[in-house]
Amino acid sequence: MTMQDSYLKQLDSALAFMKSNDHFLVVSHVQPDGDAISSTVVVGWLLHKLGKSAVLINEGELPSRLSYLHQFHDIVNFKQTPSEQKYDAIIAVDCADFKRIGEVASSFASEAKLLNIDHHPTNNGFGSVNVIRSEAAATVEILFDLIERAELPLDLNCATAIYTGLLTDTGGFRYSNTSPRVMEIASRLLALGVSGNELADHLLEKMTMAKLKLLQISLNRLTFTEDLQIGWVYIGKDDLRDTSAVPEDLEGIVNYALNVDGVEVGILFKETNDGAVKASLRSAGKANVAAVAQLFGGGGHIRAAGCRLEGPLQNAITELVEAVRKALV
Repeated sequence: MTMQDSYLKQLDSALAFMKSNDHFLVVSHVQPDGDAISSTVVVGWLLHKLGKSAVLINEGELPSRLSYLHQFHDIVNFKQTPSEQKYDAIIAVDCADFKRIGEVASSFASEAKLLNIDHHPTNNGFGSVNVIRSEAAATVEILFDLIERAELPLDLNCATAIYTGLLTDTGGFRYSNTSPRVMEIASRLLALGVSGNELADHLLEKMTMAKLKLLQISLNRLTFTEDLQIGWVYIGKDDLRDTSAVPEDLEGIVNYALNVDGVEVGILFKETNDGAVKASLRSAGKANVAAVAQLFGGGGHIRAAGCRLEGPLQNAITELVEAVRKALV
């Protein structure tokens, strides 16, 4: 069986899972990004087209800049509205591992069946049914293939969500994951009426005043190793409060460390309220940051990954920078 045949078989298994159940819980990872939220609403759209019902849910607050997406306001914030209801059929999208589902997992019935759709190479196949395609630039790319396999015509709402996921996970079609297939899909979505320039301006160019203040703080802390191969910034636990920023304002700040000429790995450290430190890593290609993140219980992609370390902050910085240094040897 070829790799393509195996992938098509996975897609067929996913459609069979959707058709064999009537009511679903759809969840993406904690602190969701553009691909996670887009994938959530695309699955909601697909289930509706198949005549199914679904509850869309995420552990916490959603990025407000994605509020233009169809069904965005249907996604339940589990922290605000916890539910005692248990679900037998689960679809997890864009979750690199099971723990990234977060507290929503408490809503899974003990015998629940789970469909795991993801593009992270570190995904260990935690689902009853798994569709994992690490060659895909984003989970929405897999969902586009799934919709094609189901022979369902796209409408503008769904097309906009898929384009959003592709745009954000490829850095505006600039990252190395921007494949011919990605551009083919994007072209077809634009032909359906998606406003690519407006989405690019909204998602990649504009920033809130709070984010600008957060960026000013972080750039003042920009630090490099002596050989200038590793750069990092950190956000203290009070910085979001002091700038009135929200978690989504952190997006993209790590790139300021990576984009300095000669830097191979950029890192953003964020101190949490419980004393731990979350780290986002980006690589220019020389280091596999997914492998580094896995050393600390995290994961992701070769060029983009994340993990959680125990504090204090300076200890976490020293530990992770040293691990990255070894990965660059």
